[in-house]
Amino acid sequence: MNQYFLRRTLSALPTLVAISLVLFLILALAPGDPLSEFANNPGVPPEVRDRIRESLGLNDSILVRYVKWATALFQGDFGYSFRSRSPVTDLLQQRIPTTLFVLGTAYLIAVVVAIPLGVLSAVKQYSLFDNVLTTLAFIGFSLPSFFLAILFVLLFSVELGWLPMIYRTNIDVEGVAGVWERIRQAIMPISVLALYNATVIVRYTRAAMLETLHQDYARTARAKGLSESRVINGHLVRNALIPVVTVIALGIPAVFSGSVIIEQIFRVPGIGTLLITGISDGDTPVVMAITFIYAVLVIVCNLIADFIYTLLDPRIRYA
Repeated sequence: MNQYFLRRTLSALPTLVAISLVLFLILALAPGDPLSEFANNPGVPPEVRDRIRESLGLNDSILVRYVKWATALFQGDFGYSFRSRSPVTDLLQQRIPTTLFVLGTAYLIAVVVAIPLGVLSAVKQYSLFDNVLTTLAFIGFSLPSFFLAILFVLLFSVELGWLPMIYRTNIDVEGVAGVWERIRQAIMPISVLALYNATVIVRYTRAAMLETLHQDYARTARAKGLSESRVINGHLVRNALIPVVTVIALGIPAVFSGSVIIEQIFRVPGIGTLLITGISDGDTPVVMAITFIYAVLVIVCNLIADFIYTLLDPRIRYA
């Protein structure tokens, strides 16, 4: 199995190189000039603009620029932002903790809540609980997350005034009051993301459990005299979680990319907001760094899902 994961890791390297090349070409060939603000500024002499372009490597060919960027990336350097003139790594370090706090908390809540609800819904199939939960899951899955976010803002911020509509990192309140204020401003973005992801996981968990409830090994376990709770928790849930693990693992990169709109609505200063700003400003190094991180997340989460399969079902072996 160790050899399998080693081969998977090594095979991911050409994939990442291909992804980075495609992303770089798309962004490099996109219309617009990252230094257009200097071109429209009469106070900046042409020779100064040329020196800036030369220092940023914008006069080089696309292939040369890509090789320089890839070489620096291999050394852990994402380059410098065209707009802020600061290292992209510093910008990411400023934004990633906020994103991890909001997205990580939301996704953890969604997984912890959704899996038991999905299992219980399948066990109590066609009951009132199952019908209500299935209906709510379909409604939550059908509603776009940005629409739900706007509803939350209108209800809890505008109408009731319970929660702040803007996420701030410069809260200067100390002590318990400061902690509570940070929690209050994170409630709405975390709730929106958690609700949407929970509805997805609930539906997959319920469907996976329904497939295992009437399998031969389940009937055999019951015939041996095992209690229904031991049959469900000891046999059915572990097998039902195998496809659910795929959904959860692949949902992590999707949460990061899908949270861009939520971060914009609530003004969360995360990497999603940084990505939107980088795209609008033509800041290629910033956009490349964030999109490449998303690509790495997809590959890493796939590898983690394969590893969890072996923990849930010992029969699964990778040659």
